Amino acid sequence: MIKFIKHYALEIYTVIAMLFLVYAAMLGEISFIQKLVVIDAFLFILHEWEEGHYPGGFINLIAGMVNINPSDETKRASRIPAGILLLLLSIVPFVYHDVPMITMAVATFGIIEGFVHTMGIRLFRMKRFYTPGAATAWLEFVVSIVMIAHLVNNNLGVWQDYVFGPIIMLICFATLQKTMTLMVGINYSDMPKLVRKQWSKGKDN
Repeated sequence: MIKFIKHYALEIYTVIAMLFLVYAAMLGEISFIQKLVVIDAFLFILHEWEEGHYPGGFINLIAGMVNINPSDETKRASRIPAGILLLLLSIVPFVYHDVPMITMAVATFGIIEGFVHTMGIRLFRMKRFYTPGAATAWLEFVVSIVMIAHLVNNNLGVWQDYVFGPIIMLICFATLQKTMTLMVGINYSDMPKLVRKQWSKGKDN
């Protein structure tokens, strides 16, 4: 069973996420924030497939940067923590759509995704203005901006929401990245140094 879950982690996440979308569609009238969360949930599914399969290869870019070659099983299993976080970012803000701090947390995730994939173009010296997963990451970024604009324009949040929401997300994202890098054999504490080295390499070329 464990081997099955590791091998089909992305497919299992996709099925669960799609069931959530079906459930949301059956509810009828939902709030504006809930609608944005549903859009995000759909984009999360597309993003995981774009980043990992079609065209895929984002993990390979990271692995190439640190000169390792993780097995296909390891790369597939690394989607487990990502799937767990994405399900939380779909279900929790949908249920607690009237809590601005939670909305800010999921909005921050979309902004981070857009930033990471855009900076990855320069970091990995891509020939095209694209990294695997960038197209859906940019769409997530747009949804995040709409979320924040909705909170601001309707005075739904206070300063604590705009401060602690992003902090919560940054902690969650760092935990995700640490877990995924350890699974593919990378020491997370070495990542900043490796990124600086890769960035400097690009400047020298």
